[in-house]
Amino acid sequence: MATGTAAQKHRRTTWHNWAGNITATPARVVSPTSVGELQEAVRRAAEEGLRVKAVGTGHSFTAAAATDGVLVRPQALAGILSVDRAAGTVTVAAGTVLKDLNRALAAQGLSLTNMGDIMEQTVSGATSTGTHGTGRDSASIAAQIRGLELVTADGRVLACSEKENPEVFAAARLGIGALGIVTSITFAVEPLFFLTAREEPMGFDRVTAEFDQHVTENEHFEFYWFPHTGNCNTKRNNRSQGPAAPPGPVSAWVEDELLSNGVFQAVNSLGRAVPATVPAIARVASRALSARTYTDIPYKVFTSPRRVRFVEMEYALPRERLVEALRELKAMVDRSPLRISFPVEVRTAPADDITLSTASGRETAYIAVHMYKGTPYQAYFTAAERIFTAHGGRPHWGKVHTRDAEYLAGVYPRFGEFTALRDRLDPDRVFGNDYLRRVLGG
Repeated sequence: MATGTAAQKHRRTTWHNWAGNITATPARVVSPTSVGELQEAVRRAAEEGLRVKAVGTGHSFTAAAATDGVLVRPQALAGILSVDRAAGTVTVAAGTVLKDLNRALAAQGLSLTNMGDIMEQTVSGATSTGTHGTGRDSASIAAQIRGLELVTADGRVLACSEKENPEVFAAARLGIGALGIVTSITFAVEPLFFLTAREEPMGFDRVTAEFDQHVTENEHFEFYWFPHTGNCNTKRNNRSQGPAAPPGPVSAWVEDELLSNGVFQAVNSLGRAVPATVPAIARVASRALSARTYTDIPYKVFTSPRRVRFVEMEYALPRERLVEALRELKAMVDRSPLRISFPVEVRTAPADDITLSTASGRETAYIAVHMYKGTPYQAYFTAAERIFTAHGGRPHWGKVHTRDAEYLAGVYPRFGEFTALRDRLDPDRVFGNDYLRRVLGG
């Protein structure tokens, strides 16, 4: 019996991310149920010379959370810890999944101001890698942080905000896991409100010609271009007085389940098996979505189910460079033998003051390219990355890219500020891994 227990204790398990393109085999996995247990796990790992990484739900496409040391699963550290209605803030444990946070806030008549379209991530994983939605005035989820606590390499809990350890706060809101393990986050929230969404097909030439106008006139504007076509689908979200008028159950099922997940899964599988069918499929798919308008509370408008698995690269460009870069991307796809079955997503963000935010210090537009899981993506992503970097692009920290510290130091004016802080907080690289060595340097 004792032998079997010992064997279980030393058996290594392999972790893989949501897309299946990243795997890791840690020496051990820990699931702390308290901050104290997490502190002890970090101290013990440091004493043993093991590196420590926390992993959320695996929605990153990079190896940001991969480790051969101690893998921390923070899911037991979850839930709302406190609500301060006077200050307009809510403090949540780091392992809280965004879906659960959104629902809990709505039940209390509260909401985040902006969010991305995927809500399966933990709050710490989403903010640490720079998850964002789209917004003219409202920025990423990390930009809505008002305070946080993290366990540092020596096992201490460090609290930071604009007033307390402000230099850490400036960086740790989006720390890529390099500065410590986040244990709790305080977000700014506001009373629950309504958004009216207008989804409308639009031609590529028109939407690019009118891009600045759409961004200026709408609180939240985004669009999807379908490669191999001149077709796009646009989405405009703006605040309204309500009342809620969600899509009817049949319409919602057709648009969000059948077309966006069920049929989309089938056509991507066909495209993977027979690439020659992709352009024809894209032409049909890009015409399948019709115009619709609906009103609901924020998370029901911003987020949508994503059951078709894919691999993604996303770059943040100076907003004024977006249209030129996107037209170059379209020209590249049109003249290449590539077969792209996933639409290209375009979003925006205002400038923010977070050290390594992709929108740090500049008005930003994002271009995201995707490939269906199991489809070779390197040729497409390499060609797209060449275009994005020529326009001064910054890669999303949690999505596929090939950039290194030398390149990133050139596109982030405050890069040295972050690495100096890392040297101070984690000189022995307890929280290091191969990915961080590449993007931040030794």
